[in-house]
Amino acid sequence: MSQQNPAQARARIESMKRQFEQKRQIDEALSGIKCKIGVYSGKGGVGKTTVAVNLAATLANDGFRVGILDIDIDCPNVVRAINLSDQPQINESKKMIPPEKFGIKVMSMAFFQENEDEAIIWRGPMIHNAINQMLQSTEWNDLDYLIVDLPPGTSDAPLTIMQVLTMDGFVVVTTPQELAKIDAKRSINMVRKLQVNVLGVVENMSGGVFGSGAGMEIAEELDIPYLGSIGLRPDYQDTSKPTSLINNEILDEYRGISSKALTTLGHG
Repeated sequence: MSQQNPAQARARIESMKRQFEQKRQIDEALSGIKCKIGVYSGKGGVGKTTVAVNLAATLANDGFRVGILDIDIDCPNVVRAINLSDQPQINESKKMIPPEKFGIKVMSMAFFQENEDEAIIWRGPMIHNAINQMLQSTEWNDLDYLIVDLPPGTSDAPLTIMQVLTMDGFVVVTTPQELAKIDAKRSINMVRKLQVNVLGVVENMSGGVFGSGAGMEIAEELDIPYLGSIGLRPDYQDTSKPTSLINNEILDEYRGISSKALTTLGHG
């Protein structure tokens, strides 16, 4: 086995020191957050961001201190979904203060895009560094729940984020279609390999032309909680605010989902 020369050994030690210091700063920045819940899906187009925003809005509406962190590198859409026009402010400590709307503190990769039509094309190291910087530089203060909107799929981007940011549990979103079901199962298996708690599965866009039942089937096959279904309604065309704050039936759907997820976490 070859030995490292002194220069290589010093470089490795310095790298480890930087990683340790980054981790310390991230832990300090997130120390006021009681619980971090990732919202994740096996593929795009299943309404993951819509679920994340409405879950955050429902928790805030019920009196919890809530933030949402949008680190969907490919499509950071939380700012648009929550109809937010404000930008983060910088305080005297050079920390970013998340803007707030509907009782939800918001931090998003979209704040760092010069043009919302611009594609963010990053690989693992760049994602790692950007997420570290965002986590270290954001001052959330005390929160009961931080909802984290992740990139979909099982590629480099979500895996890197899961390794950088430790979650207390994941809510996995699917739709009734067979392909979405297959991809959701893949994503759940990836989360399990990282030994993180899967809080359960949500079936979005349930009923009507899309059918129903895939979420329950996934839950039974993989022995995880079924958190509930969310129907497809015309109310989602109103983008002035999270739909759970517009329609009481939708609010009740999300209350049921959040209640089951928090029970799985031991917060019920």
